[in-house]
Amino acid sequence: MSTETQPDRTPTAASNATNAAAIEVDDAYVAHNYHPLPVVVAAASGAWVTDLDGKRYLDCLAGYSALNFGHGHPALLAAAHAQLDRVTLTSRAFHNAELGPFGRALAALAGKDMVLPMNTGAEAVETAIKVSRKWAYDVKGVPADQANIVVAHGNFHGRTTTIVGFSDDPGARDGFGPFTPGFRSVPYGDLAALEAAIDDDTAAVLMEPIQGEGGVIIPPDGFLRDVRELTTRHRVLFVADEIQSGLGRTGTTFACDLEGVVPDIYILGKALGGGIVPVSAIVADRDVLGVIHPGNHGSTFGGNPLAAAVGHAVVDLLATGEYQTRAARLGERLGDGLRALIGRGVLAVRVRGLWAGVDVDPALMTGRELCERLAARGVLAKETHGSTVRLAPPLVIGEADLEWMLEQLEAVLVDAG
Repeated sequence: MSTETQPDRTPTAASNATNAAAIEVDDAYVAHNYHPLPVVVAAASGAWVTDLDGKRYLDCLAGYSALNFGHGHPALLAAAHAQLDRVTLTSRAFHNAELGPFGRALAALAGKDMVLPMNTGAEAVETAIKVSRKWAYDVKGVPADQANIVVAHGNFHGRTTTIVGFSDDPGARDGFGPFTPGFRSVPYGDLAALEAAIDDDTAAVLMEPIQGEGGVIIPPDGFLRDVRELTTRHRVLFVADEIQSGLGRTGTTFACDLEGVVPDIYILGKALGGGIVPVSAIVADRDVLGVIHPGNHGSTFGGNPLAAAVGHAVVDLLATGEYQTRAARLGERLGDGLRALIGRGVLAVRVRGLWAGVDVDPALMTGRELCERLAARGVLAKETHGSTVRLAPPLVIGEADLEWMLEQLEAVLVDAG
């Protein structure tokens, strides 16, 4: 694990014309599907990024958990550099030397038989939906075109038209219909509602073990175990979207591990590419993934040798257990520090490992305003749903840097109060 020399954390003046000019070009030529903070990242290392003017920021978003191992992890860069000199793309029309070993390592990490590689998280979710439906028809015997999948209110699984069709976020959904049928949504954490939604034609229950975009929403204790029991009893697949929650973020390899639960399908992405290339996959046993045959599904870039080499290096890092242990240990300090702010501008916090949702008192400021004030003090975070801020620093963050981040958050709240 890298232990870079800690940079000077002294706040500097706000970004000058260099950053402003870059933002102006971005605004002019790039579609406005995001509302980024006015920070232009030009370089990065470990948990720190640097803007065009040389100002340093502590990255406490980590690419929505795509950068679990920090920026420029040496082992991941080495794997990418080595593969760039050999071959980067073959398409799946041919075999490549990296995909099989990557699949074997990832399947072993998840305790499953097989891997179906893709690129982005949304593609992996779409893949899981297709596999679940195919399994329902070929194995369970659901009549053609009648399969349904149960999802949860407040979910975030991506932004394709199928996925936003079962979202209840107006910003993601409104203006993009008509939508794909076959989905039923129930309150997150409500086992009775979930069981009521399942019938003989249900193929799968698709849920995030912890809802990331929703604000790091943690289900009731035992809920995942109950979902596992319920889906097994009704012969329904349990599909766990671990794109944000998986690969060490919660202090365990997968968030499902927190309750000792093994789903039928893991959906993985983000950190699987090490912040270098887009890599995603679903991982399942042969009796599930065996329903897919040549021509049923594919991707030109899915399973490319560069992605497979980087993904394999990511799995090797996780296989040591070092990063999971670190996330659990530092997560305890993060939780203690955040809970100490409740009643001092913070209404509630939810923490699992190095992942936290912080509900700011809306009478004090919005989540966006908090993130802007943190950025001015050299800390990068991101709001969601009004007054909630997500914190997800890289798992390589230094303990002193974590303490410094908590100090900056406290200072912003004190100044606002």
